[in-house]
Amino acid sequence: MKRYNFIKVGVIFSLLFFFCQNLSAQNFILNDDKLIDNRAIEKINQIGDETKSKLGVNIYIYAKSTLGLAEHISTKDKIDFIKNNETKIVETLEKPYVLLSISVEETHVNLLFSDELKGIINKNDILDGYVVPLLASNDKNTLFAKVSAASLNGYAAIADTIAESKKVKLESSIGNAGKVSSTIWRVFMYSVVVLGLLAYTYAILRKRK
Repeated sequence: MKRYNFIKVGVIFSLLFFFCQNLSAQNFILNDDKLIDNRAIEKINQIGDETKSKLGVNIYIYAKSTLGLAEHISTKDKIDFIKNNETKIVETLEKPYVLLSISVEETHVNLLFSDELKGIINKNDILDGYVVPLLASNDKNTLFAKVSAASLNGYAAIADTIAESKKVKLESSIGNAGKVSSTIWRVFMYSVVVLGLLAYTYAILRKRK
């Protein structure tokens, strides 16, 4: 009987520990429409937990396959709708925050952050260096793979940028891996453009002869 009670207490303690762990862990992905791989989600939340505990900053991702806009909506109305949607989202976020917003169908990517981070985060550096190149890459990777990679890449870059400003080392950081993938993509695209120009020039010269 004593042995049974001991096992029972052990099971209850294990369950309580499990629930406490899950309550303490936060999901920093507000929406993903199943566009982000589970492994990427796990890594993003790992980085998010460490960033919040060490730096006191909340980094969120809001990714949608589509915002459901009308097919023939004007550009102005589209921009206004997206802005209003993002405003509603940030109103619910815990400050200080960073929000990486992605809408695939609308080809929209944005980075929003609270005033406390204005002197730390460079929006264009993050988006152009870590997110857009992977989303826009013209390769055989699926949309699922591209959004997963771009989300993790951008998220990690945001966390590293904030950590560097506070001279803190994040154990969950993916390091230079994100920058390397973006650099490879850029080199590839530049090469395509240069080769295209050379081919065009050669064709013109050959035609003149």
